[in-house]
Amino acid sequence: MTTQKIATTSTFEKLSWTWLGHQIHYTVMGTGTPLVLIHGFGASIGHWRKNIPVLASGGYQVFALDLLGFGGSDKPPLDYTLELWQQLLYDFWDAHIQAPTVFVGNSIGALLSLMMVADYPEITAGGVLINCAGGLNHRPHELNPPLRLVMGAFNKLVRSKLVGPVVFNRIRQKARIRSTLLQVYRNPEAVTDELVDLLYTPSCDAGAQQVFASILTAPPGPTPSELLPKVKHPMLVIWGADDPWTPVSGGRVFQELSETGQLIQFVSIPNTGHCPHDERPDVVNALMLKWLGEL
Repeated sequence: MTTQKIATTSTFEKLSWTWLGHQIHYTVMGTGTPLVLIHGFGASIGHWRKNIPVLASGGYQVFALDLLGFGGSDKPPLDYTLELWQQLLYDFWDAHIQAPTVFVGNSIGALLSLMMVADYPEITAGGVLINCAGGLNHRPHELNPPLRLVMGAFNKLVRSKLVGPVVFNRIRQKARIRSTLLQVYRNPEAVTDELVDLLYTPSCDAGAQQVFASILTAPPGPTPSELLPKVKHPMLVIWGADDPWTPVSGGRVFQELSETGQLIQFVSIPNTGHCPHDERPDVVNALMLKWLGEL
């Protein structure tokens, strides 16, 4: 496994690390207690552009990486699973950090953070979960029968070598990306051209369509309810109260535990959607720095 400098942006430096023969893009800024930021589906390091400098200036060593298959990282034709990314995160920690770390994630990145805290208590110091996904995909019993049939048919189309690329090319158009973001962000001013480009540009990479198809048909992985009994470290759970993808009701299991004296702080942010760290960064950064300061 090797690391090399590949580029510099006005916001933060991007580095490259070789993992199992694949290039993984990451960044690091600051010194202090290590934090690892994990993006959600279709996103990348850039989705943390409003958080990395603030957290680093607050006295933390902030790492963020593009998961394999996303952002500037390689997009090989693999069967993508939460467990694959969890192994990537563990190996990244072993290669670059080797100190108790707080894992911070949004959506599936939050579920991965929870998996790290639950399964590797010896390397973690806590977790920050932002609109935590319940799984990589819906489980069949979570869908009503008509929707189950629709999703089954859609998954077959996505996997089709003939139709799959056509479906993907329609979904990844900038206008469609913007429309989706305006549904899941409550603050339309946060849906900028820069944000649209952050999601669109990696979709043009070779292999992106196969990654998309693999993830949409991947097993859902563990549920938060299965993982929480194993958690031994404090967690901050932040939820955009108006998220249509992972409604705040999905955070009930965390909220109930916080009310019974568990080491979980649950905060719901009104008039906010699926990505509070990008939509309301001032609020989320302040919440994280206050919580981190009390660890």
